[in-house]
Amino acid sequence: MIDLNNESGETADELGLVALAGFAMNELRIHPRSDLHILLVDEETMASYHEKYMDLPGPTDVMSFPMDQLRAPDPDDDPPKGHLGDIVLCPQVTSRQAAENGRRPDEEAEYLLIHGLLHLLGHDHAEPAEKEVMFGLNDKLIAAWQRRKLGA
Repeated sequence: MIDLNNESGETADELGLVALAGFAMNELRIHPRSDLHILLVDEETMASYHEKYMDLPGPTDVMSFPMDQLRAPDPDDDPPKGHLGDIVLCPQVTSRQAAENGRRPDEEAEYLLIHGLLHLLGHDHAEPAEKEVMFGLNDKLIAAWQRRKLGA
């Protein structure tokens, strides 16, 4: 089950974000009954989370809080089922940084949702090789989502 709470005070494509999360989970072969929670928060709340959990000042765009340490299965393995965790997005921050990344605000939110989901599945980008894998997968999922939205 995927649920989304918008506590940001901003308008967001909530149904689109939930649909994208479901699409990505399917593409990554995560069990369809696995739980994912998406929370949209304001800058003050995000800054508080960023400081509390990362010991870094100010708001950030996305944070991930994994629960059951699920991983995408190998091709011959069964899809894992459990609680993926929480993805927290800050629409105000994502809207501001969208232009820097050559995206519209809704596209930036989608990109960061996938980024957060990949973190829940154990991906990281601290090392160059990890970054290449994670960002490559992020780009691949977003491209597949865009093709699906366009009906291609």
